[in-house]
Amino acid sequence: MIKQEMMECFEKVFGESEGVKGYFAPGRVNLIGEHTDYNGGHVFPCALTIGTYMLAKKRYDNKLRFYSMNFENLGMLQCTLDDFKPLEDKHWIAYPKGVMWTFEQKGYKVNSGFDILLYGNIPNGSGLSSSASVEVVTGYMLRDMLGYNDITNVDLALFGQYSENKYNGVNCGIMDQFAIAMGKADHAIFLDTNTLKYEYAPVKLEDARIVIACSNKKRGLGDSKYNERRSQCESALADIQKVKDIKNLGELSSEEFEAVKSSINDAVEATRAKHAVYENERTVKAVQLLMDNKVDEFGKLMNDSHTSLRYDYEVTGIELDTLVEEAWKCEGVIGSRMTGAGFGGCTVSIVKNENVDAFIENVGKAYKEKIGYAADFYVVDIGDGPKEF
Repeated sequence: MIKQEMMECFEKVFGESEGVKGYFAPGRVNLIGEHTDYNGGHVFPCALTIGTYMLAKKRYDNKLRFYSMNFENLGMLQCTLDDFKPLEDKHWIAYPKGVMWTFEQKGYKVNSGFDILLYGNIPNGSGLSSSASVEVVTGYMLRDMLGYNDITNVDLALFGQYSENKYNGVNCGIMDQFAIAMGKADHAIFLDTNTLKYEYAPVKLEDARIVIACSNKKRGLGDSKYNERRSQCESALADIQKVKDIKNLGELSSEEFEAVKSSINDAVEATRAKHAVYENERTVKAVQLLMDNKVDEFGKLMNDSHTSLRYDYEVTGIELDTLVEEAWKCEGVIGSRMTGAGFGGCTVSIVKNENVDAFIENVGKAYKEKIGYAADFYVVDIGDGPKEF
């Protein structure tokens, strides 16, 4: 159904549809391990069954023509392969263009133009990684259509991160792109962001579902305090390195951190570093609990994660805190926390099957009364990584 509608739109916008191919990359949600990825710690994300759909067709010139069914008001946006402007590009096309630019930077020539149509069913600005999904689907398409078969899915994740860092100016870690490029149905990915060693952990929720609550508080990563948090952690790390030989905060246990935290000169930076260390430790514990099928104990660590993100890292805000506080009041909620960078976006909750409808109704009602506008809810499944469709 989606492909048919997209093909009709492609023909309407670009004319000819012969030679068009379809691609999909998922969104992702992080079950636990927030703001640890750029601190050399562990994360535990999974790919979703919602994501970004792309139709693409090679051209015989160097023109790039883009159209998004999510931003129809912008119409068709055009440029050429000579028109890459790192840190200057506007609109959503900065993400696919950033990946094309990255391919060139990494020695993979983009030697033809493209007509590209996108449609995403990830809520924009929700924190479910719509930008990383666009990056991965673009890289997957380029690899296929340009025949660069030596590029692995891990490379696609690294290319996406590079483009977001260097082309879009967002100092993100590797988690989002990795979770999307390496997704596996019914599994989350336990990833050591320092070494990129990973293992798949089955997520067995026999009598429960994952429910995403989107706050509808929009946020832009580049102009949020995301980069500020990262620099605070880097400054704290530099202070610790004067007394201890480490490369990342993720190398420290909570006990080791407590022993050296007095070396951090700034009190706020110390609390930021504390979150990074303790959250990493929580994530390692949480994965083992899930593997042992101790879902209730996993849920408690999700709750602790939110508390740390609220008070130590200060990235939640009234919208996310309201969603989580109301979730904690509901019957059948195993755990609930903010997910993503924060400052808006989404929460992730594990809710027992028989309580899902009541959870959505009660949290939704309380949120609208307190915040003044509605939240959106998505009962999601864990899906595979990128593919043709």
